[in-house]
Amino acid sequence: MSTVKKSTSEQLLNDKWDVVISNTLVKTALGFGFGVVTSVLFFKRRAFPVWLGIGFGAGRGYAEGDAIFRGGDAGVRIVNP
Repeated sequence: MSTVKKSTSEQLLNDKWDVVISNTLVKTALGFGFGVVTSVLFFKRRAFPVWLGIGFGAGRGYAEGDAIFRGGDAGVRIVNP
């Protein structure tokens, strides 16, 4: 079998995507969990706190992913080559 070596820029882009996807999944899951707890404790098990939590989590993940790709400082992990 032949091994294909990826270029540095391709590897950096792959590393950034890995961070963005994992960060978005974690933020969305935390938003879901917070929404479920809030729904059970305060809103008689209605669905809107869950959807609101998912939306906030996904939005925060998207915003941090945008900052990672733009190279800005958003207080997130730095992806080194």
